[in-house]
Amino acid sequence: MNLMIVPILVPAIIAALCLFRPIRLSRWARRLSLGSTLVILISALLLFLSARDGTISTYELGDWPAPFGIVMVLDRLSAMMVLLTSLLALAVLGHAVMTGLDRRGWHFHPLFQFQLLGLNGAFLTGDLFNLFVFFEVLLIASYGLMLHGQGAERLHAGVKYVVVNLVGSTLFLIAVGILYGVTGTLNMADMAQRVAEASPGDQPLIRAGAQLLMAVFALKAALLPLHLWLPQTYARTSAPVAALFAILTKVGVYSILRVTILIFGEDAGAVAWAPAGWMLPASILSIAAGFIGVLAARRMRVLSAFAVIGSTGTLLVAVSVFEPAATSAALYYLPHSTLAGAMLFLVTDLIVRGRSEGEDWLRPGAPFAGMAQLSALFLLAAIAMAGLPPLSGFIGKLLILDATAANHAAPWIWGAILGGTFLAILGLARAGSTLFWKSADGEMIPGAKALQPRVFVPAWGLFALLAALTVFAGPASDYAEATVQQIYDRGAYIDAVLGTDRSGS
Repeated sequence: MNLMIVPILVPAIIAALCLFRPIRLSRWARRLSLGSTLVILISALLLFLSARDGTISTYELGDWPAPFGIVMVLDRLSAMMVLLTSLLALAVLGHAVMTGLDRRGWHFHPLFQFQLLGLNGAFLTGDLFNLFVFFEVLLIASYGLMLHGQGAERLHAGVKYVVVNLVGSTLFLIAVGILYGVTGTLNMADMAQRVAEASPGDQPLIRAGAQLLMAVFALKAALLPLHLWLPQTYARTSAPVAALFAILTKVGVYSILRVTILIFGEDAGAVAWAPAGWMLPASILSIAAGFIGVLAARRMRVLSAFAVIGSTGTLLVAVSVFEPAATSAALYYLPHSTLAGAMLFLVTDLIVRGRSEGEDWLRPGAPFAGMAQLSALFLLAAIAMAGLPPLSGFIGKLLILDATAANHAAPWIWGAILGGTFLAILGLARAGSTLFWKSADGEMIPGAKALQPRVFVPAWGLFALLAALTVFAGPASDYAEATVQQIYDRGAYIDAVLGTDRSGS
């Protein structure tokens, strides 16, 4: 069995097993889910190591050759995303098990595994239709996870989340249909060739399909003005599920990078860099909207959700320039943005548990359980999310500022990133002082239960990953640069998928 299929096949099997009632209602669901996540992590590490030398590997399901069959493609970018997903999944699952969140419903583990199936499939697929299919798998799983634990507010927000994503899925299907109608293929490598060779008469239709596709990816990435679904969804669901959802916006970012550079890149004629015209101003506005939301938030989960929007906007500013140096900076910042957002949500959940309250209002109260350790975790998460030294967010933002210095929009980019950082510092400092400084005096909350030491482990684990990204910033940025060289080399990707002899394609 090809190792590339393991991150897709294993969660599919375990999710199906966990649906059986005797397993679902026993501890076996938890054990199987943890075992599956560990196996996925090990396979992701092996795939990451195999992709480091620049080899682009393919796996043709059923031995049907591309572009006719389904093909999975592993390169540096997809290997990095699968590894990031696996690390995040292990931390979130560990938190859910240690805090007992997974026992607040009977379908957490099958939904969690289906979510991993969709995420890993989206990062590894080599054609647009299967990208759509894996999008649907992860979205359907996310609907269920979002409602896990139930509640009227959660159900209300869930309906909006479903409606928004159904509209997005419909537009995705229309865009794929337009592109298939014009090019006659859904394989991304094959489509890249055919778009480059398209006649002038086909260009307007290709451009329409490209813009529609990018709008769908922008919706997934929560880019302004398509971001309104995110604060309500992330703030209403449980914080650990929101931590896992930190990777969902990155699926949109990944898709923008992959599809734009490969299919609608410099060889695409009139369609070249189709989303560049509107994506940069939208990203700048996303930074502003996100970090103003952080400053204005009155609840901790709302604050965390807006921080994810601001951080993703920072990431997309670098992506939307579509220059190798800026893309390299974005690829260094991407794992930081994901891990920092997830850590903030996990710390938020621990604070709510420590306060023994069902709500997460930002208001002074009595001292609560685990306050000293939680204050340290919140401070570290805030430093990471704001992009302050010495953590990797600071390095990532410096790389983005440096890479965009010569761009014609540099004053706007620099103003947005520096202004967004200032707003984030104000908002997070206000939240921290309200939670820990103004609550430091008085008696402990009556009936407050001490938090078990083990529940802190996943949050510290995410911080350890952020620290590693800081300590190994040199190798990490080298990997990002090598990844950029690979994804901008369209010919190498096309040769790997279709072969050097393309007479039959």
